[in-house]
Amino acid sequence: MTTMTPEPGCVTGGVDTHLDVHVAAAVDHLGGVLGTESFPTTAAGYRRLLGWLRSFGPIHAVGVEGTGSYGSALTRHLTENQVRVIEVSRPNRQVRRQHGKSDVIDVIAAARAVLSGHASATPKTHDGPVEALRLLKIVQRSATKSRTQAVNQLRTVVATAPDELRSTLRDLNRARLVATCAAFRVRAEDDSLASVTRLVLRELPQRFQLLDEQLARTKARLARITTAIAPELVARKGIGPDTASAPGTTRTACATNGPSPHWPGPARSRPAAARPTDTD
Repeated sequence: MTTMTPEPGCVTGGVDTHLDVHVAAAVDHLGGVLGTESFPTTAAGYRRLLGWLRSFGPIHAVGVEGTGSYGSALTRHLTENQVRVIEVSRPNRQVRRQHGKSDVIDVIAAARAVLSGHASATPKTHDGPVEALRLLKIVQRSATKSRTQAVNQLRTVVATAPDELRSTLRDLNRARLVATCAAFRVRAEDDSLASVTRLVLRELPQRFQLLDEQLARTKARLARITTAIAPELVARKGIGPDTASAPGTTRTACATNGPSPHWPGPARSRPAAARPTDTD
């Protein structure tokens, strides 16, 4: 732990980030509180926050909570303006027990954590192709989960459907079941149980098909970006575009300008993120 002692007259900031409002504190080089203020989470609000901090003197550094979520936009703004940003975790539990939970206490604690050296991590950058991959993985994970849920629900409805439908559908494999049910025709004005059952048996596989198409588009984009930024990693045996685009894997490849040197051995010796997976 390295104590970051700024020159006298410098100011250190702390920010507790939220969806709509960020709360900031400014402390002097000894940790004395110079002021606290709230700012909206807008471009104008970020400019006001930075100007407010600078009104107390030269900025030494700013500790920001949630640099990867609610604080990501503010972190970009501060970094673009040559302000050093330090990632701050939630306040010390002892502080919470002694003083309770409040945004003002949190931001003062964040600023002092930077001064004391308890907070020293540089936040990850949330831009460029690695950030694009992270966003695409969000779509891929949620679509995969929803697609599995849709087909499981379809099987459940088939199991409780009237005998005529159940006997026709129960022994079909997944592909034939989805194709058959997705083609069902249902009269819009018919609200009988039999009609509604056929409607549900049509809607669920059509949702499955929609998600399947979405996954195909997402995987194609993942493969294109990953291959462009880490071609040697993708070309390695057992590491395709999907595995290579896992969080941290491509970031490591970008940082080393090639495959990670930490994966020289067989699959069992590689990190879990580098092992082949099947997300279908």
